[in-house]
Amino acid sequence: MVDTDAKPAGDSGGSDAKKKNIFSRLALFIRQVVVELRKVIWPTRNELVNYTIVVVFFIFLMSGIVALYDFVFTRGVLFVFG
Repeated sequence: MVDTDAKPAGDSGGSDAKKKNIFSRLALFIRQVVVELRKVIWPTRNELVNYTIVVVFFIFLMSGIVALYDFVFTRGVLFVFG
């Protein structure tokens, strides 16, 4: 079986990164970030509004549940320990 992904014995793997200075590496990073951001499917305004409403509703719902549990447990502890 032949390993096609094997590197030559003299290749350290990071030789390109060590030859470039910090500014060229930073520029490469920024170019790569821009390329990846172009691949993102951004939500429409309606989708964004709907998602925001769902998140806010969920936060209020969970806050209410936590407040209810807090109230019940507080009453229980005060009843038991007076």
